[in-house]
Amino acid sequence: MRRSTSENGQVLPLMLVLLLVAVVGALALARLAGVATERAAARTAADAAALAGAAAGRPAAEAAASANGARLTQYRERGAVVEVVVRRSTVEAAARAERVSVRSTRVGGAPAPTLAGHVGGSAPGR
Repeated sequence: MRRSTSENGQVLPLMLVLLLVAVVGALALARLAGVATERAAARTAADAAALAGAAAGRPAAEAAASANGARLTQYRERGAVVEVVVRRSTVEAAARAERVSVRSTRVGGAPAPTLAGHVGGSAPGR
């Protein structure tokens, strides 16, 4: 039985379409990975700024945000709670930290630290 010569090469266009779909999918995944990485970096900068602000005030929060490649856009103190919003590239992230007293014995003659740690954080609009 002979094959018709008109069917030769029919797989090539299908393979090209599949290759194109694979390349577009890979590019889309790379873009999503970049966005996720940028959001994580913004959250890290916000957390650092909030902790620094709770420990040492606004100048420390600005320095921590800057050290993490972000800019402090909002800073608010409500008693012992500090809330910050930072912008890194096109991404904003918010975080807050609380300064609390810790009763403990002195270690090496120095008082124990008074910063309890991170209370919570989130990206605005999420």
